[in-house]
Amino acid sequence: MAGTLHTLNLKPLISHRILFKPPPLSSSSSSSSFNLIKSSPNFFISCPNSHSLRLYRSISSHTVVKANQSSNQVNDNGGQHDKISLKKTVLWEKSLLDFAGTNFLPLALVSGVALGLVNPTLGCLAHQYSVSKFSTFGIFLISGLLLRSEEIGAATEAWPAGLFGLVSILLLTPFFSKVILQLQLVPQEFVTGLAVFSCMPTTLSSGVALTQLAGGNTALALAITVISNLIGILTVPLSISKFIADGVGVSVPTKQLFKSLVVTLVVPLVLGKVSRDCFKGVSEFVDQNRKKLSMLSAILLSLVPWMQVSRSRSLLLMVKPTMFLIAIGIGMVSHLILLAFNTVAVQSLSVASGGKDSVFSEKGNARALIIVASQKTLPVMVAVVEQLHGALGESALLVLPCVAAHINQIIIDSFLVNYWLRKDQVSSSLKEA
Repeated sequence: MAGTLHTLNLKPLISHRILFKPPPLSSSSSSSSFNLIKSSPNFFISCPNSHSLRLYRSISSHTVVKANQSSNQVNDNGGQHDKISLKKTVLWEKSLLDFAGTNFLPLALVSGVALGLVNPTLGCLAHQYSVSKFSTFGIFLISGLLLRSEEIGAATEAWPAGLFGLVSILLLTPFFSKVILQLQLVPQEFVTGLAVFSCMPTTLSSGVALTQLAGGNTALALAITVISNLIGILTVPLSISKFIADGVGVSVPTKQLFKSLVVTLVVPLVLGKVSRDCFKGVSEFVDQNRKKLSMLSAILLSLVPWMQVSRSRSLLLMVKPTMFLIAIGIGMVSHLILLAFNTVAVQSLSVASGGKDSVFSEKGNARALIIVASQKTLPVMVAVVEQLHGALGESALLVLPCVAAHINQIIIDSFLVNYWLRKDQVSSSLKEA
Protein backbone atom coordinates (compact mmCIF):
# COMPACT_ATOMS: atom_id res chain seq x y z
CA MET A 1 0.00 0.00 0.00
CA ALA A 2 2.96 2.28 0.50
CA GLY A 3 3.33 4.86 -2.20
CA THR A 4 -0.08 4.01 -3.64
CA LEU A 5 -2.58 6.86 -4.04
CA HIS A 6 -6.25 6.05 -3.83
CA THR A 7 -8.48 8.48 -5.67
CA LEU A 8 -12.11 9.18 -5.08
CA ASN A 9 -14.37 10.38 -7.85
CA LEU A 10 -17.10 12.60 -6.31
CA LYS A 11 -20.17 13.57 -8.32
CA PRO A 12 -22.16 16.08 -6.25
CA LEU A 13 -25.78 16.69 -7.07
CA ILE A 14 -25.03 20.44 -7.07
CA SER A 15 -22.12 22.32 -8.53
CA HIS A 16 -20.99 23.89 -5.24
CA ARG A 17 -17.78 22.35 -3.99
CA ILE A 18 -15.31 23.32 -1.29
CA LEU A 19 -11.91 21.71 -1.68
CA PHE A 20 -9.00 21.90 0.69
CA LYS A 21 -5.63 21.50 -0.90
CA PRO A 22 -3.94 18.54 0.80
CA PRO A 23 -0.40 18.71 1.94
CA PRO A 24 2.21 16.80 -0.08
CA LEU A 25 2.02 13.09 0.46
CA SER A 26 4.90 11.24 1.91
CA SER A 27 5.69 7.61 1.58
CA SER A 28 3.91 7.02 4.84
CA SER A 29 0.68 8.51 3.67
CA SER A 30 -2.30 6.27 3.97
CA SER A 31 -5.63 6.15 2.39
CA SER A 32 -7.05 7.79 5.46
CA SER A 33 -5.17 11.05 4.82
CA PHE A 34 -8.45 12.63 3.66
CA ASN A 35 -11.84 12.39 5.25
CA LEU A 36 -15.21 13.02 3.68
CA ILE A 37 -17.67 15.10 5.59
CA LYS A 38 -21.26 15.06 4.49
CA SER A 39 -22.71 18.45 5.28
CA SER A 40 -26.04 17.84 3.66
CA PRO A 41 -27.72 15.13 1.64
CA ASN A 42 -26.60 16.74 -1.61
CA PHE A 43 -23.38 18.43 -0.55
CA PHE A 44 -20.03 16.93 0.37
CA ILE A 45 -16.90 18.62 1.67
CA SER A 46 -13.48 17.24 1.13
CA CYS A 47 -11.36 17.97 4.20
CA PRO A 48 -7.81 17.20 5.20
CA ASN A 49 -6.93 14.86 7.97
CA SER A 50 -8.10 15.24 11.58
CA HIS A 51 -5.16 17.47 12.54
CA SER A 52 -6.02 19.98 9.83
CA LEU A 53 -9.67 19.76 10.77
CA ARG A 54 -8.89 20.60 14.39
CA LEU A 55 -6.81 23.57 13.22
CA TYR A 56 -9.67 24.77 11.02
CA ARG A 57 -12.15 24.44 13.86
CA SER A 58 -9.78 26.35 16.18
CA ILE A 59 -9.42 29.21 13.72
CA SER A 60 -13.16 29.27 13.06
CA SER A 61 -13.95 29.27 16.79
CA HIS A 62 -11.47 32.06 17.44
CA THR A 63 -13.01 34.13 14.65
CA VAL A 64 -16.55 33.54 15.92
CA VAL A 65 -15.61 34.35 19.53
CA LYS A 66 -13.82 37.50 18.45
CA ALA A 67 -16.83 38.56 16.43
CA ASN A 68 -19.11 37.87 19.37
CA GLN A 69 -16.84 39.84 21.69
CA SER A 70 -16.89 42.79 19.29
CA SER A 71 -20.67 42.59 19.11
CA ASN A 72 -20.96 42.38 22.91
CA GLN A 73 -18.61 45.35 23.28
CA VAL A 74 -20.80 47.41 20.98
CA ASN A 75 -23.88 46.35 22.94
CA ASP A 76 -22.15 47.16 26.23
CA ASN A 77 -21.19 50.62 24.96
CA GLY A 78 -24.74 51.24 23.83
CA GLY A 79 -26.12 50.05 27.16
CA GLN A 80 -23.67 52.26 29.07
CA HIS A 81 -24.73 55.26 26.97
CA ASP A 82 -28.40 54.49 27.71
CA LYS A 83 -27.64 54.29 31.44
CA ILE A 84 -25.87 57.66 31.40
CA SER A 85 -28.76 59.25 29.48
CA LEU A 86 -31.28 57.77 31.93
CA LYS A 87 -29.26 59.00 34.90
CA LYS A 88 -29.10 62.53 33.45
CA THR A 89 -32.85 62.48 32.86
CA VAL A 90 -33.53 61.38 36.45
CA LEU A 91 -31.23 64.06 37.85
CA TRP A 92 -32.86 66.71 35.67
CA GLU A 93 -36.33 65.66 36.81
CA LYS A 94 -35.23 65.65 40.46
CA SER A 95 -33.74 69.14 40.12
CA LEU A 96 -36.95 70.37 38.51
CA LEU A 97 -39.10 68.88 41.29
CA ASP A 98 -36.82 70.34 43.96
CA PHE A 99 -37.07 73.77 42.34
CA ALA A 100 -40.87 73.50 42.14
CA GLY A 101 -41.10 72.42 45.78
CA THR A 102 -38.82 75.21 47.00
CA ASN A 103 -40.57 77.89 44.94
CA PHE A 104 -44.09 76.50 45.06
CA LEU A 105 -45.75 79.70 46.30
CA PRO A 106 -44.30 82.05 43.63
CA LEU A 107 -45.01 79.48 40.92
CA ALA A 108 -48.60 79.08 42.15
CA LEU A 109 -49.19 82.86 42.16
CA VAL A 110 -47.72 83.32 38.69
CA SER A 111 -49.75 80.37 37.39
CA GLY A 112 -52.95 81.86 38.83
CA VAL A 113 -52.34 85.20 37.12
CA ALA A 114 -51.43 83.52 33.81
CA LEU A 115 -54.51 81.27 33.88
CA GLY A 116 -56.74 84.28 34.52
CA LEU A 117 -55.30 86.09 31.51
CA VAL A 118 -55.49 83.09 29.16
CA ASN A 119 -58.95 81.75 30.11
CA PRO A 120 -61.02 84.05 32.36
CA THR A 121 -64.26 82.08 32.14
CA LEU A 122 -63.66 79.74 35.08
CA GLY A 123 -62.26 82.56 37.21
CA CYS A 124 -65.34 84.70 36.63
CA LEU A 125 -67.58 81.76 37.52
CA ALA A 126 -65.62 81.15 40.73
CA HIS A 127 -65.94 84.82 41.64
CA GLN A 128 -69.72 84.69 41.19
CA TYR A 129 -69.92 81.90 43.76
CA SER A 130 -67.65 83.81 46.25
CA VAL A 131 -64.91 81.19 46.19
CA SER A 132 -62.46 83.84 47.45
CA LYS A 133 -64.16 83.88 50.86
CA PHE A 134 -63.74 80.13 51.25
CA SER A 135 -60.13 80.24 50.05
CA THR A 136 -59.19 82.97 52.55
CA PHE A 137 -60.96 81.05 55.32
CA GLY A 138 -59.00 77.94 54.37
CA ILE A 139 -55.65 79.80 54.36
CA PHE A 140 -56.01 80.97 57.94
CA LEU A 141 -57.52 77.68 59.09
CA ILE A 142 -54.34 75.97 57.89
CA SER A 143 -52.25 78.68 59.61
CA GLY A 144 -53.98 77.87 62.89
CA LEU A 145 -53.44 74.15 62.42
CA LEU A 146 -49.71 74.68 61.79
CA LEU A 147 -49.24 76.98 64.80
CA ARG A 148 -47.24 75.41 67.68
CA SER A 149 -47.61 76.82 71.17
CA GLU A 150 -44.09 75.91 72.30
CA GLU A 151 -42.56 77.90 69.44
CA ILE A 152 -44.34 81.04 70.59
CA GLY A 153 -43.18 80.55 74.19
CA ALA A 154 -39.56 80.07 73.10
CA ALA A 155 -39.43 83.67 71.85
CA THR A 156 -40.11 85.28 75.24
CA GLU A 157 -36.40 85.58 76.07
CA ALA A 158 -35.87 88.00 73.18
CA TRP A 159 -38.97 90.07 73.93
CA PRO A 160 -37.27 93.49 73.34
CA ALA A 161 -36.41 92.42 69.81
CA GLY A 162 -39.93 91.11 69.31
CA LEU A 163 -41.40 94.38 70.54
CA PHE A 164 -39.33 96.38 68.06
CA GLY A 165 -40.43 94.02 65.28
CA LEU A 166 -44.10 94.67 66.05
CA VAL A 167 -43.58 98.44 66.21
CA SER A 168 -41.71 98.43 62.90
CA ILE A 169 -44.30 96.30 61.12
CA LEU A 170 -47.49 97.88 62.42
CA LEU A 171 -46.56 101.49 63.18
CA LEU A 172 -43.40 102.58 61.34
CA THR A 173 -43.42 100.95 57.92
CA PRO A 174 -47.04 102.03 57.12
CA PHE A 175 -45.68 105.59 56.96
CA PHE A 176 -43.97 104.64 53.69
CA SER A 177 -47.43 104.48 52.08
CA LYS A 178 -47.52 108.28 52.15
CA VAL A 179 -44.35 108.37 50.05
CA ILE A 180 -45.68 105.78 47.59
CA LEU A 181 -48.89 107.75 47.07
CA GLN A 182 -46.90 110.70 45.79
CA LEU A 183 -46.08 108.73 42.64
CA GLN A 184 -48.25 108.95 39.55
CA LEU A 185 -49.03 105.96 37.33
CA VAL A 186 -51.78 104.96 34.93
CA PRO A 187 -53.77 103.24 36.28
CA GLN A 188 -53.42 104.87 39.69
CA GLU A 189 -54.67 101.65 41.33
CA PHE A 190 -51.14 100.25 40.94
CA VAL A 191 -49.80 102.93 43.27
CA THR A 192 -52.75 102.66 45.65
CA GLY A 193 -52.38 98.87 45.85
CA LEU A 194 -48.69 99.14 46.74
CA ALA A 195 -49.53 101.74 49.39
CA VAL A 196 -52.13 99.38 50.91
CA PHE A 197 -49.55 96.59 50.78
CA SER A 198 -47.11 98.62 52.89
CA CYS A 199 -49.72 98.81 55.69
CA MET A 200 -49.99 95.04 56.02
CA PRO A 201 -48.49 92.82 58.75
CA THR A 202 -45.62 90.47 57.94
CA THR A 203 -45.82 87.35 55.76
CA LEU A 204 -47.40 84.22 57.21
CA SER A 205 -44.82 81.65 56.13
CA SER A 206 -41.99 82.89 53.89
CA GLY A 207 -40.43 85.13 56.56
CA VAL A 208 -40.20 82.27 59.05
CA ALA A 209 -38.86 79.88 56.39
CA LEU A 210 -36.14 82.31 55.25
CA THR A 211 -35.20 83.02 58.88
CA GLN A 212 -34.70 79.31 59.43
CA LEU A 213 -32.53 79.02 56.32
CA ALA A 214 -30.41 81.97 57.46
CA GLY A 215 -29.77 80.40 60.87
CA GLY A 216 -31.86 83.05 62.63
CA ASN A 217 -34.13 82.85 65.67
CA THR A 218 -37.05 80.97 64.14
CA ALA A 219 -39.13 81.11 67.34
CA LEU A 220 -38.79 84.91 67.43
CA ALA A 221 -39.76 85.18 63.77
CA LEU A 222 -42.81 82.98 64.33
CA ALA A 223 -43.92 84.93 67.40
CA ILE A 224 -43.65 88.25 65.54
CA THR A 225 -45.56 86.74 62.62
CA VAL A 226 -48.46 85.47 64.71
CA ILE A 227 -48.81 88.50 66.97
CA SER A 228 -48.48 91.07 64.18
CA ASN A 229 -51.17 89.35 62.12
CA LEU A 230 -53.50 89.23 65.12
CA ILE A 231 -52.94 92.85 66.13
CA GLY A 232 -53.00 93.81 62.45
CA ILE A 233 -56.74 93.11 62.45
CA LEU A 234 -57.02 96.27 64.56
CA THR A 235 -54.29 98.42 63.04
CA VAL A 236 -54.72 97.76 59.31
CA PRO A 237 -58.16 99.42 58.97
CA LEU A 238 -56.87 102.41 60.95
CA SER A 239 -53.71 102.69 58.85
CA ILE A 240 -55.67 102.53 55.60
CA SER A 241 -58.08 105.21 56.80
CA LYS A 242 -55.29 107.49 58.02
CA PHE A 243 -52.59 107.10 55.36
CA ILE A 244 -54.42 106.02 52.19
CA ALA A 245 -58.13 106.85 52.22
CA ASP A 246 -57.47 110.53 52.93
CA GLY A 247 -54.82 110.60 50.21
CA VAL A 248 -57.15 109.27 47.50
CA GLY A 249 -60.21 111.14 48.74
CA VAL A 250 -62.40 108.21 49.84
CA SER A 251 -63.67 106.99 53.18
CA VAL A 252 -63.10 103.46 54.40
CA PRO A 253 -65.79 101.78 56.55
CA THR A 254 -63.37 100.94 59.39
CA LYS A 255 -65.88 99.19 61.66
CA GLN A 256 -67.30 97.05 58.86
CA LEU A 257 -63.81 96.19 57.65
CA PHE A 258 -62.77 95.20 61.16
CA LYS A 259 -65.77 92.91 61.58
CA SER A 260 -65.20 91.30 58.20
CA LEU A 261 -61.52 90.68 58.96
CA VAL A 262 -62.39 89.14 62.32
CA VAL A 263 -64.77 86.68 60.64
CA THR A 264 -62.46 85.95 57.71
CA LEU A 265 -59.11 85.83 59.53
CA VAL A 266 -59.45 85.45 63.30
CA VAL A 267 -62.24 82.85 63.42
CA PRO A 268 -60.51 80.28 61.16
CA LEU A 269 -57.14 80.95 62.83
CA VAL A 270 -58.56 80.28 66.30
CA LEU A 271 -60.56 77.31 65.02
CA GLY A 272 -57.45 75.73 63.58
CA LYS A 273 -55.40 76.34 66.72
CA VAL A 274 -58.10 74.94 69.03
CA SER A 275 -58.50 71.86 66.83
CA ARG A 276 -54.76 71.26 67.01
CA ASP A 277 -54.59 71.59 70.80
CA CYS A 278 -57.77 69.66 71.63
CA PHE A 279 -57.42 66.68 69.31
CA LYS A 280 -54.20 64.70 69.39
CA GLY A 281 -54.94 62.97 66.11
CA VAL A 282 -55.28 66.34 64.36
CA SER A 283 -51.92 67.59 65.62
CA GLU A 284 -50.18 64.35 64.59
CA PHE A 285 -51.71 64.46 61.13
CA VAL A 286 -50.76 68.11 60.67
CA ASP A 287 -47.15 67.57 61.80
CA GLN A 288 -46.78 64.64 59.42
CA ASN A 289 -48.16 66.63 56.48
CA ARG A 290 -46.85 70.15 57.13
CA LYS A 291 -45.34 70.50 53.66
CA LYS A 292 -48.49 69.30 51.91
CA LEU A 293 -50.65 71.67 53.95
CA SER A 294 -48.32 74.56 53.12
CA MET A 295 -48.69 73.71 49.42
CA LEU A 296 -52.48 73.59 49.83
CA SER A 297 -52.37 77.02 51.45
CA ALA A 298 -50.33 78.34 48.51
CA ILE A 299 -52.89 76.92 46.06
CA LEU A 300 -55.74 78.58 47.98
CA LEU A 301 -53.84 81.85 47.94
CA SER A 302 -53.27 81.61 44.18
CA LEU A 303 -57.03 81.30 43.63
CA VAL A 304 -57.55 84.91 44.70
CA PRO A 305 -55.39 86.64 42.07
CA TRP A 306 -56.68 84.09 39.54
CA MET A 307 -60.28 85.24 40.16
CA GLN A 308 -59.30 88.92 40.38
CA VAL A 309 -57.38 88.83 37.10
CA SER A 310 -60.09 86.79 35.35
CA ARG A 311 -62.75 89.29 36.38
CA SER A 312 -60.75 92.32 35.22
CA ARG A 313 -58.93 90.82 32.24
CA SER A 314 -60.25 93.41 29.81
CA LEU A 315 -58.93 96.23 32.00
CA LEU A 316 -55.55 94.56 32.49
CA LEU A 317 -55.04 94.11 28.76
CA MET A 318 -55.52 97.86 28.36
CA VAL A 319 -52.65 98.58 30.77
CA LYS A 320 -49.36 99.47 29.12
CA PRO A 321 -46.62 96.94 29.89
CA THR A 322 -44.27 99.82 30.68
CA MET A 323 -46.56 101.00 33.48
CA PHE A 324 -46.72 97.53 34.98
CA LEU A 325 -42.93 97.18 34.86
CA ILE A 326 -42.64 100.53 36.64
CA ALA A 327 -45.05 99.29 39.31
CA ILE A 328 -42.92 96.16 39.75
CA GLY A 329 -39.84 98.39 40.13
CA ILE A 330 -41.60 100.50 42.75
CA GLY A 331 -42.42 97.38 44.74
CA MET A 332 -38.81 96.17 44.61
CA VAL A 333 -37.40 99.55 45.65
CA SER A 334 -39.92 99.76 48.50
CA HIS A 335 -38.78 96.42 49.87
CA LEU A 336 -35.11 97.38 49.60
CA ILE A 337 -35.88 100.58 51.53
CA LEU A 338 -37.59 98.56 54.28
CA LEU A 339 -34.59 96.21 54.48
CA ALA A 340 -32.19 99.14 54.80
CA PHE A 341 -34.41 100.86 57.37
CA ASN A 342 -34.70 97.80 59.61
CA THR A 343 -30.98 97.00 59.29
CA VAL A 344 -29.98 100.49 60.42
CA ALA A 345 -32.58 100.43 63.20
CA VAL A 346 -31.36 97.06 64.55
CA GLN A 347 -27.72 98.20 64.52
CA SER A 348 -28.62 101.48 66.24
CA LEU A 349 -30.61 99.70 68.94
CA SER A 350 -27.73 97.28 69.42
CA VAL A 351 -25.32 100.13 70.12
CA ALA A 352 -27.80 101.97 72.35
CA SER A 353 -28.74 98.94 74.47
CA GLY A 354 -25.37 97.55 75.52
CA GLY A 355 -23.37 96.68 72.42
CA LYS A 356 -22.32 93.03 72.18
CA ASP A 357 -24.41 92.05 75.22
CA SER A 358 -27.64 93.36 73.68
CA VAL A 359 -30.31 91.02 72.34
CA PHE A 360 -30.14 93.05 69.13
CA SER A 361 -26.46 92.11 68.69
CA GLU A 362 -27.21 88.40 68.68
CA LYS A 363 -26.92 87.26 65.06
CA GLY A 364 -30.00 85.07 65.11
CA ASN A 365 -32.22 87.81 66.54
CA ALA A 366 -30.91 90.45 64.14
CA ARG A 367 -31.48 88.31 61.07
CA ALA A 368 -34.98 87.36 62.17
CA LEU A 369 -35.89 91.02 62.70
CA ILE A 370 -34.47 92.27 59.41
CA ILE A 371 -36.30 89.64 57.34
CA VAL A 372 -39.64 89.48 59.14
CA ALA A 373 -40.02 93.22 59.76
CA SER A 374 -39.36 94.02 56.09
CA GLN A 375 -41.87 91.66 54.49
CA LYS A 376 -45.59 92.23 53.91
CA THR A 377 -48.30 89.61 53.65
CA LEU A 378 -50.44 89.12 50.55
CA PRO A 379 -53.41 87.13 51.99
CA VAL A 380 -54.39 89.86 54.46
CA MET A 381 -54.03 92.48 51.73
CA VAL A 382 -56.30 90.45 49.45
CA ALA A 383 -58.84 90.02 52.27
CA VAL A 384 -58.81 93.77 52.90
CA VAL A 385 -59.30 94.59 49.20
CA GLU A 386 -62.17 92.10 49.02
CA GLN A 387 -63.92 93.85 51.89
CA LEU A 388 -63.49 97.33 50.43
CA HIS A 389 -65.78 96.46 47.49
CA GLY A 390 -64.04 98.83 45.07
CA ALA A 391 -63.78 101.82 47.42
CA LEU A 392 -60.12 102.35 46.46
CA GLY A 393 -60.44 101.28 42.82
CA GLU A 394 -60.65 98.14 40.73
CA SER A 395 -59.70 95.17 42.90
CA ALA A 396 -57.64 93.33 40.27
CA LEU A 397 -55.58 96.44 39.53
CA LEU A 398 -54.93 96.87 43.24
CA VAL A 399 -53.87 93.24 43.75
CA LEU A 400 -51.77 92.61 40.63
CA PRO A 401 -48.69 94.75 41.50
CA CYS A 402 -48.82 93.36 45.06
CA VAL A 403 -48.59 89.80 43.71
CA ALA A 404 -45.40 90.83 41.92
CA ALA A 405 -44.14 92.64 45.04
CA HIS A 406 -44.80 89.57 47.19
CA ILE A 407 -42.82 87.34 44.82
CA ASN A 408 -39.97 89.85 44.47
CA GLN A 409 -39.52 90.28 48.22
CA ILE A 410 -39.06 86.52 48.58
CA ILE A 411 -36.49 86.49 45.77
CA ILE A 412 -34.58 89.49 47.17
CA ASP A 413 -34.50 88.05 50.67
CA SER A 414 -33.30 84.72 49.28
CA PHE A 415 -30.24 86.49 47.88
CA LEU A 416 -29.74 88.17 51.26
CA VAL A 417 -29.88 84.81 53.04
CA ASN A 418 -27.32 83.36 50.62
CA TYR A 419 -25.04 86.33 51.29
CA TRP A 420 -25.27 85.74 55.04
CA LEU A 421 -24.56 82.03 54.64
CA ARG A 422 -21.47 82.69 52.48
CA LYS A 423 -20.30 85.20 55.07
CA ASP A 424 -20.67 82.56 57.79
CA GLN A 425 -18.66 80.07 55.73
CA VAL A 426 -15.83 82.57 55.29
CA SER A 427 -15.81 83.32 59.02
CA SER A 428 -15.70 79.62 59.87
CA SER A 429 -12.82 79.07 57.45
CA LEU A 430 -10.83 81.91 59.00
CA LYS A 431 -11.40 80.56 62.51
CA GLU A 432 -10.25 77.08 61.49
CA ALA A 433 -7.14 78.52 59.86
